[in-house]
Amino acid sequence: MKERKRKLTSYDPGEFRRQFSVLLWVVLCVFFFLSFKMWYLQIIQGDELRQRSHNNRIRLQEIAPLRGLILDRDGDILVDNQASFDISIIPETAKDVKSVIRKLSDEYKLGREPRADGNSSRRYTAKPFVPRKLFRNIGREKLAVVETNSLDLSGVVVDVVPVRKYVMGEMMAHVLGYVGEISLNELKHERNDIYRPGDIIGKLGIEKCVDHYLKGERGGQQIEVNVSGRKLDVLGQVPAIPGNTVELTIDRDLQKACWDAFQEKAGSVIVMDVRDGSIRAMVNKPSFDPNLFNRGISGDDWNRLVENPLSPLQNRAISGQYPPGSTFKIIVAAAALEEGVISGDTTFYCNGTYDALSRPFRCWEKDGHGRIDLYRAIVESCDVYFYNVGSQVGVEKLAEYARGFGFGTKTGIDLPSEEDGLVPTREWKLRKFGEPWQIGETVTLSIGQGFILVTPLQLLRAYCAVANGGTLYRPRLITSIRTEDGDIVDEYKPQEQGRLPVSPETIKRLQRALWGAVNDNRGTGAALKRKTRDVCGKTGTAQVIEQPREEDPVKDQVDVPYQHRDHALFVCYAPYEHPEVAVMVVVDHGGHGGSVAAPIARKVIDRYFDMKRIKDSTGKEPKVQASAGKTGRL
Repeated sequence: MKERKRKLTSYDPGEFRRQFSVLLWVVLCVFFFLSFKMWYLQIIQGDELRQRSHNNRIRLQEIAPLRGLILDRDGDILVDNQASFDISIIPETAKDVKSVIRKLSDEYKLGREPRADGNSSRRYTAKPFVPRKLFRNIGREKLAVVETNSLDLSGVVVDVVPVRKYVMGEMMAHVLGYVGEISLNELKHERNDIYRPGDIIGKLGIEKCVDHYLKGERGGQQIEVNVSGRKLDVLGQVPAIPGNTVELTIDRDLQKACWDAFQEKAGSVIVMDVRDGSIRAMVNKPSFDPNLFNRGISGDDWNRLVENPLSPLQNRAISGQYPPGSTFKIIVAAAALEEGVISGDTTFYCNGTYDALSRPFRCWEKDGHGRIDLYRAIVESCDVYFYNVGSQVGVEKLAEYARGFGFGTKTGIDLPSEEDGLVPTREWKLRKFGEPWQIGETVTLSIGQGFILVTPLQLLRAYCAVANGGTLYRPRLITSIRTEDGDIVDEYKPQEQGRLPVSPETIKRLQRALWGAVNDNRGTGAALKRKTRDVCGKTGTAQVIEQPREEDPVKDQVDVPYQHRDHALFVCYAPYEHPEVAVMVVVDHGGHGGSVAAPIARKVIDRYFDMKRIKDSTGKEPKVQASAGKTGRL
C-alpha cells in the first residue's frame, strides 16, 4: 500500500524534459517558418506585392462612346442620341433590398424588375458595391418620383444612359435600321479587338452597314477604390471619342411625301436620281418603330412584328422579289431590236390571244389591239406582240439582255440583306427541277411572268439607265462620313457599274415609247400625265398565281383572295428631256399597276417638282417638321 502511494506521488523530471523538448522544437519550427515567409514576402516578392497592392487600389473603368449622328442630304438630323434613365441599386448601402424593390415596383409604379426570379436576392451578394440594374428607360415622370422619394430609397442610384433617337420613326426604319446588344454569334464573326460583350451595335440598315464608323472609340477613367471596392476618387480620365457622322442622300421631305402617298398599302416606293444613282427616298410598308429596340424590345412587341403576315421587318425595296410583269417588256424590245429580230416598224396582229402553241396565251385586252407596232405595243402594253417577239428572241438571249440590264445580281446598295433576284435559263431549270425548258415558258417570260424575279431596286436602276442614256449606276445611300468636327473620313462618290448592252438608237426608241405610255391617249400610265407632259413610265401587273384559261384576264381583283391578287407595279422618270429623278412603286397584291401604283407615283413626282420650284425661287430646300421635335447631342 505504501509502495503504491509512493509511485502515485513521486515526481519524474525526465519525462517532463522530453515533452518540453518536443514542444520547444515545434515552436522553433513555426517561428522559423514564419520568419522565412516574412523574409520571402518582403525581400523576394516585395516589389511584386507592392505592385499588386497598388493595382487593387487603382482600377480602370471604360467609358462608352456616343454613336455618331445620321443626317439627310440637307444636314437635318435623322438619328440622334438622347438621355435614357435607368434605376440601379447598390445592395451594400440599401437597408432592405427586397423592400426597396417592392416599393419601386408597387408604390411608385415603375413596373416589374426586368430580371426578377425566385432567388433574385441572392444576386445582390455576388460582388460588393457594384450597382445592379433594376429598371431601364423609366421616363422623366417616373424619374421625378424616384428623385422626390430618394430619402426613402436607400441604395438606389440613377444612371443616365445614351440611347438612339430615330426622329422619323417608322418612315425610315428600313433605311436607318436599329441597334441592339451584340450577340454571341456576332462576337464570333466580328473582330475581337473592336467588339466586346455588352457592346451596342447596328442590327439593320445604315446602322449595321457602317457600324464601324458610327460606334466611336472607348474612353476610360482611373479610379481609386477602398478595400471593399467602393469608388473613392477619379485619378485620371481619357474621354471617349464619339462616332463619326454619316451623311445620306435621302431627302427627308421627299421621304415623308412617299410615306403619305402610300397610305396603308403594303409594298415599297423608291426615288432615285438618274444622274448618279443616289437614293432620294425609300419607303417600305408596313414598317416598324426602330425606337422600340433601343433598350431591348419587349416580347409582346417582338411577337407582333414577327407574327404579322405582312412582314413589317422586311425591306421590300431590296429583298422583295417580284415578277416584273409588263415593265420587263422594254428589255424584250431591246433584245429584239439589237438581235435584228424586229425593227421599229415591225408589226404583229393582236386578236386577244396568241395561238402559236398547243394552248392559247391571252392578251390583257380581251378583244385585242389589232395590227400593232413596237411603239404602240409598249404604250398599250400589248401582250400578244411580246409573245411573238420573245418567242423569236429565245430564252437564252432574253436572259443575256436581262443580266445586261442589271437583273439577277445585287445592286450593291449600302444596305444589308439585299437579294439577287432570278433570271431563268434552260440550264438553270434543268439543274433546279431536272426538267427541260418549254417554249411556253419563253412566252410567259416575254411579258415578265414565270420564273423571273426582280427586286424593286433592280428594276428602278434599269429604268434609270434607260433615262440617262445607258449608264448603270450603283445605288447609293451615303454621301460621306465625317468626324464631329466636320473633317471627311470617307466619301461615297457616284460609281458606274456598266453600260446597257444596246445602241443609242434603241435607247431613244425605248425613251419615246415610255413617254407615250404616260402621255399618249391610249397609254396605260395615263394616271401620271401632267400638264407639262414631262413624265415617262411603264405599268406592270405581276400575277401571283396563274389564272384559269377560261377566266376573264381583267377580272376584278376585289373578288380574289388578298394573297392571290396581282402585284401592282409602276416605274417612271422625269422630265423627258434631261431626266433627273425616277420613281419605282410596288403595291403588294394591289391589282393593276395603272390604277393602283401609278397614282402613288404621281403624288411623289408632283412633290419632287414642287420642292424643285420652291428651291429655284428661294435658293433653299423646303423643310419638313420632324414629328419628334428638335434633338441634339447629349
